[in-house]
Amino acid sequence: MTTTAPPTTPAVTPSLWRHRDFMTLWTGQTLSETGSAVSTLAVPLIAVSVLNASTFSVSLLQAAGMAAYLLVALPAGVIVDRMRKRRLMVFCNLLRALAMGTIPLAFFAGELTMAQLWLVAALCSVCSVFFEVAYQCYLPTVVRSDQLLDANGKLSTTYSVAQVAGIGLGGGLVAVFGAARTVLIDAASFAVSAVSLLLIRRKEPEVAVPQGPRPRLREEISVGLAFAFRHPVLRKIVAASGTLNVFSQVIYALSVIYLVRVLKLTPAEVAVQLALGTAGGIAGGLASGRLARRIGTARIIWVSLLGLGWTMLLVPLAEPGWRVAFYTVGMTGFAALCAIYNAAQISYRQQMCPPELLGRLTAGVRWIVWGALPIGAVLGGVLGTWLGVRETLVIAALGVWASGLWVYFSPLRKMRDFTPVPEPASQA
Repeated sequence: MTTTAPPTTPAVTPSLWRHRDFMTLWTGQTLSETGSAVSTLAVPLIAVSVLNASTFSVSLLQAAGMAAYLLVALPAGVIVDRMRKRRLMVFCNLLRALAMGTIPLAFFAGELTMAQLWLVAALCSVCSVFFEVAYQCYLPTVVRSDQLLDANGKLSTTYSVAQVAGIGLGGGLVAVFGAARTVLIDAASFAVSAVSLLLIRRKEPEVAVPQGPRPRLREEISVGLAFAFRHPVLRKIVAASGTLNVFSQVIYALSVIYLVRVLKLTPAEVAVQLALGTAGGIAGGLASGRLARRIGTARIIWVSLLGLGWTMLLVPLAEPGWRVAFYTVGMTGFAALCAIYNAAQISYRQQMCPPELLGRLTAGVRWIVWGALPIGAVLGGVLGTWLGVRETLVIAALGVWASGLWVYFSPLRKMRDFTPVPEPASQA
């Protein structure tokens, strides 16, 4: 007599809502992102209203806040791979808290200068680069590999919520307390984020120490970039992300001009439009895990780009009056696209890269795709002046949609799901 084995029950991925360590990490990061969004409004207001800074000086403040992504991202990846991630993240948060805290202190002492604002922006930029690279490398040690996509989706939601809530909160706080006191909110948020990291119970794995002398810094940097360019799928994802950033930045660079001069909106209406567009990222981040399970954790990468990228074509169709809604829908769809796409492609990178190389790979990828942002901004200004704003928006919208073709015509198109990485015994 033959017996049949009882049917197996598919493994159920535990909910992150009951994952104490992830919820602690997520809460601290949400508060930190919100505080940073508050400062994106408060610090320039200090420069303009308190120090009477020129337009060029304020633009230098913005540049100082982004310069580190081009200057230190690559060596940051090497350093992150050599260190305990949580320890480095706590240090970066405390340093950012101290740096931001010097602004109100100098203001009340009557010693605040633009040079200090530039220095604080540059220092916080460097800390942000190290923190963000370490953060993406640390997450796989906190959650299981089959929880990564859901975790990254929630973190994408955090950024979108912070942009909507933080800027609105910042405006109210500045009106009530003044810009200098409002900066203290950002300093406190970094301190809270540092404490949340210290409360995580899961022990971080020991950093592997290579036998023999360490390779030179340049050699270690090249390893991360080489891994990205040699991988048949990852290099297409990097190309798609870079293309997406260039053309989306063209749109962002022209958005205010388009809304004010072409669509005839008031400053208050412009603020509403920008907030509504960002809100799409909240919905996309919350839905990313469920959509990936239904469509496929690998397939969702190109489906999100091609399936939602077309909504950007609605942006140049907007007109004064009720047809402003075309702009709203287009930008909302784009924000949702970014949340879903980023959650999926970051999860893919975290799963397929060896842990000891993840910092260098993350830094190399960020250096390329974030380096595309200033290129897109300049391109938007040049094309907008030469061709016209609406015509440039049409080109940029087509470029956003076409970025998905990089990953569609790749081995990823034949994959439905990622192959899960076996869990170490300590994380079972």
